[in-house]
Amino acid sequence: MKSKTALTRTTLSLLAIGIAGLFAGNALAYDGTQCKEAGNCWEPKPGYPEKVAGSKYDPKHNPAELNKQSASITAMEQRNAQRVAHFKKTGKFEYDVAKLPKP
Repeated sequence: MKSKTALTRTTLSLLAIGIAGLFAGNALAYDGTQCKEAGNCWEPKPGYPEKVAGSKYDPKHNPAELNKQSASITAMEQRNAQRVAHFKKTGKFEYDVAKLPKP
């Protein structure tokens, strides 16, 4: 005869399998009838324009905001070049660029 804990584990396992089966069944239920091609099934919400530019959905990115990352990367590369040049010259690595002697 099985103990209560074994019956509880079995019951919980079967319940978990059943719930997983329900979710898997929902995922498999989509038949792809609205796909433009295989794997391209994105559909806009009703009222979303065909052309985004000039619509209320146009993000209107600020060029200065978009260039912030490239500017910070350029500054990082310059600091790293100063660190490497100082290391090659003295043999000592200094992380803080402010402590490096000015060339």
